[in-house]
Amino acid sequence: MAVIPRSDPPPRIHPQPQPLEQTDHFDRLPDSILLLVLNRIADVKSLGRCCAVSRRFHSLVPQVENVVVRVDCVISDDDNSSLSSIKPPSAASSSFSSVFSLVVGGIVKPLQALGQLLGTTSRSSSLSTSGEIEQGGVTHHSPTQVLRNFDEIRYLRIELPSGELGIDEGVLLKWRAEFGSTLDNCVILGASSVIQPSPMHISQTLEAPDASEDNGSIPESFYTNGGLKLRVVWTISSLIAASARHYLLQPIISEHKTLKSLVLTDSDGQGVLSMNKDQLEELRVKPLLASSASKRTLVPALNMRLWYAPSLVLPDGTVLKGATLVAIRPSESNKDVSDANWVSSAFEEPYETAAKMLVKRRTYCLEMNSF
Repeated sequence: MAVIPRSDPPPRIHPQPQPLEQTDHFDRLPDSILLLVLNRIADVKSLGRCCAVSRRFHSLVPQVENVVVRVDCVISDDDNSSLSSIKPPSAASSSFSSVFSLVVGGIVKPLQALGQLLGTTSRSSSLSTSGEIEQGGVTHHSPTQVLRNFDEIRYLRIELPSGELGIDEGVLLKWRAEFGSTLDNCVILGASSVIQPSPMHISQTLEAPDASEDNGSIPESFYTNGGLKLRVVWTISSLIAASARHYLLQPIISEHKTLKSLVLTDSDGQGVLSMNKDQLEELRVKPLLASSASKRTLVPALNMRLWYAPSLVLPDGTVLKGATLVAIRPSESNKDVSDANWVSSAFEEPYETAAKMLVKRRTYCLEMNSF
């Protein structure tokens, strides 16, 4: 029998691993999924950085529907501007003139800067034709210019670095307004001071409530100690700030036909201007009426409802001194000015609760001419 020699089996050596393919996993995702992610990002600066990641991202970012623009700074005009040359009224001026000067003098420069910020004011010395503002060697881009890179914006939110209205420390002033081609409604909530809750204060409030001095009516001292005058200032200031924001949004609204919602607010939470799809379309079809005195939308004749409480204690223990709520609609509007649901839903907590408590008190009716 022949013996066939056999060689030893080869040693079991693990094969060399094959190099992984250099594949970008994002390439496996459809554009619709990537757009969902980009819409979640929303912040315009972050989206700008995404454009530099790849050509694909660069082509997708302009299709984002949800955009948030956070403004970093406000660049003011030179001090020799004609608007900044307003002088305080003389002692012989009427009380109305004093109120008007206080309102305009206190907010005219911030509103001037807001115009430059949104790219509607031109300055030959520092604002180029492309909408870039140069100051101190740094180039600033206006929201109007930045948003031209987007083609499909549906939901836009612009946040200013601060509110336009300079108020004293401890004073509460918040407003929310809706516009179409003109003012649709506005709600203003104010308080001369806010006392934050503390255990001692809450216990004192619960043990010794003083309702004898508050029968739901405005006390006589409200008219004699400047309380009413202060509320007039708050109301006019808020309406001017809202109408100025509305006026300055015109180029953005006209350039972006796909917009369904637009909100212009500030980091202080002082004021919120909002426009829905129907209101945006109304402005495109029916041009706004501008005020002849300044770059803002003309405020129509108004019907107002006012509620006041000398002291309003909220459920969490916060106390609003001189709490005031003002609801405003145009005189020509057929909607109820004192609708509790509309008024109370204008603010977030805890101020929503404050509004609900105030509308249960005695209502005072006011009127204001167009300005």
